[in-house]
Amino acid sequence: MKPLRALVAIAFLPAAAIAAPFAYVSNEGSASLSVIDVATGAVTATIKTGAKPRGIAVSLDGARVFVSEQAGNRLVAYDAKTGAEIAAAPVGKSPEAVYLSPDGKRLAVAVEEDDRVAVVDADTMKVSRTFATKGRNPEHSVWSPDGKFIYVSGENTDAVDLIDVASGEVVKQVVVGERPRGIGFLPDGSRAYAAAENADRLGVIDVTRREAIASVPAAQRSNGIAVHPDGRHVFVSSGGKGTVQVLDTTTNKFVAEVEACKRPWNMAITPDGAKLYAACGRSDAVAVIDARAFTKLGEIAVGKLPWGVAIR
Repeated sequence: MKPLRALVAIAFLPAAAIAAPFAYVSNEGSASLSVIDVATGAVTATIKTGAKPRGIAVSLDGARVFVSEQAGNRLVAYDAKTGAEIAAAPVGKSPEAVYLSPDGKRLAVAVEEDDRVAVVDADTMKVSRTFATKGRNPEHSVWSPDGKFIYVSGENTDAVDLIDVASGEVVKQVVVGERPRGIGFLPDGSRAYAAAENADRLGVIDVTRREAIASVPAAQRSNGIAVHPDGRHVFVSSGGKGTVQVLDTTTNKFVAEVEACKRPWNMAITPDGAKLYAACGRSDAVAVIDARAFTKLGEIAVGKLPWGVAIR
């Protein structure tokens, strides 16, 4: 597979940068964000960040990019057009993945060393609430499509915490396998999927019943999750095998496996459902996959140790 054409990053975004869709990639090893025009495959900007950027989300209007900076224990909002830092919120020790609420008003940040989820107001960049987790070392804290729950994966456990946002309590832990990581919901909110890295399994959770209804054997070191906008397929990255598997949500069976890159990690899909972008931690690149034909389209060079991807 030949890589996509050579790309040159520039220091700021052009005026049309927030016209969307753009893919934003957090590069943990080079303290930067790579901004990719998904229509052309070109890296249009490189935004400098604080040390060890990891989790990443984009505001609904595409104007702000939110990044957790692990070394600074903070969540930072950057201007998507200029790359300037707008505001920052201290969230706790070692923040990881970041997720925007469905209404775009709040961000959930998994704070690994504090065993908490910090909820940050997306406008004021102030921490409005914190939720204690039962699972230790939370990495992902994902909003349900109705915004009523946050599902949290704790790396040092075998279960996903179900946090009721209204009460702030963990109402249940659902066992999915050792070292749960990425989580994703079907668009209708009926099911959630959690990758269990050490168990090499994918847990399927019935949201209404609040219980696991399937445990699907997955490839080695399964970790990242991305759900197709049509809800028919769930993509699971295999960090150990270097592939992305494709699950049919009707049968709960894997129907395809795509060669991706070295240690594919967190992923995102374009709004039209055409392309999947996978951060390749050991390739210093993003793998681009046809999300309908399940074939690899190429790779785009980014910074060192890319960790997360968000598309808006």
